[in-house]
Amino acid sequence: MIDAVYAQAAPSAFDALNSLIVPTVLIIGIMYFLMIRPQQRRLKEHQAMIAAIKRGDTVVTSGGILGKVTKADDNELQVEIADGVRIKLVRGTVSEVRTKGEAQAAPKSKAATEGDK
Repeated sequence: MIDAVYAQAAPSAFDALNSLIVPTVLIIGIMYFLMIRPQQRRLKEHQAMIAAIKRGDTVVTSGGILGKVTKADDNELQVEIADGVRIKLVRGTVSEVRTKGEAQAAPKSKAATEGDK
């Protein structure tokens, strides 16, 4: 009967530590490449876009206000949203910049496309 009993090897501390570290490092690495790195790239692009705003550009704010830049300071912009109506904005609130020559293509309505046929 004693012949049938074999002593099992006790797991070493390295095996237990390795089983915790490897998955943790893999999860952190995947999160870095899928989430953190693209977000940092978008942030740098947005900061470059905001820094390049100049007089005459058309901007869209995060609140949806569309206007033409009449004055650009270091941290603030003066934007004309209607004839004679100017507002001051913080540069960080700009979500999109359209240059002078860039026009927005109006989406075709369903009725307009059916009438063309």
